[in-house]
Amino acid sequence: MRELMWVEKYRPQRLDEVENQEEIVERLKGFLKKPEDMPHLLFAGPPGTGKTTIAFCLAREILGENWRNYTLELNASDTRGIDTVRTTIKNFTRFVDKSAGIPYRIIILDEADEMTADAQTALRRIMEESSANARFIIIANVSSNIIEPIQSRCAIFRFKRLSEDAVIKRLQFICNNEKVKCAVDALKMIYNLSEGDMRKAINYLQQAAALGEVNVENVKAIMTVTRESDINQMIDAALSGDFKKAREILYRLIVVYGLPESDILKMMFSAISGRKDLNQAQVAKLFAEYDYRLIQGAHPDIQLSALLAELGSLGQASQKA
Repeated sequence: MRELMWVEKYRPQRLDEVENQEEIVERLKGFLKKPEDMPHLLFAGPPGTGKTTIAFCLAREILGENWRNYTLELNASDTRGIDTVRTTIKNFTRFVDKSAGIPYRIIILDEADEMTADAQTALRRIMEESSANARFIIIANVSSNIIEPIQSRCAIFRFKRLSEDAVIKRLQFICNNEKVKCAVDALKMIYNLSEGDMRKAINYLQQAAALGEVNVENVKAIMTVTRESDINQMIDAALSGDFKKAREILYRLIVVYGLPESDILKMMFSAISGRKDLNQAQVAKLFAEYDYRLIQGAHPDIQLSALLAELGSLGQASQKA
């Protein structure tokens, strides 16, 4: 039997199993008493705080054992265009067999804040037309990216970042179940790395446990992989023009991971070298300039931020070419 990833193995199945979102759980339990009165829902808040998990818990408890047959999950960041809304979603919401005791179908739209404006406008119309047959659970990290006409048609639930105590308690529970030794200081380090994101925390836990036990040394060992992933995300954000996101990742690498600025520069150059969508001669010249500045004693944080800004210009130039 294939071993499940811990993040899926220990995902709550019912609302009562969800921790650290007590107010939201209590409000949602009210809908379970009379499901037909449940409105469309909008879940907003940071990643890894239980938004998608709670959406599936609701689907299970409202639709029963055959909930999968009447639930459609879409990641809107992957299928974000108007065609998906007009075909997949519209077809799914056309009919529901209420004689089977199913009050409506449920559509879970994850990362809906990545949908285009046109797709959201089309979605609003379908929400209106299919209210007798379907309920939408719209999930977003940033609710302000959801158009107002959709927000006004939903009951909005704002998720808070999980507390250190709640995350550590869950990690200790998993370690006990998996018979893995864990140290509290290592779990605290995992919490700081995950920044309150339960999904990340559990993934880090499993990676550390794979090295034997969850201690500070093994958590530090997995940080190298994490940093490489963050470097790639930072470069992609910078090249796409999202300077704010790139700068946030840079800050995390310096402050949370304690990575030296010279190492960040080297890892960035290694990650970006060989990309066919960029002029590698310009890339080499750019990094050489900033390497020289760091050697000369220029403020490293400011210089790396300026490098990210220049990567944004480089990315725009490559798109026009």
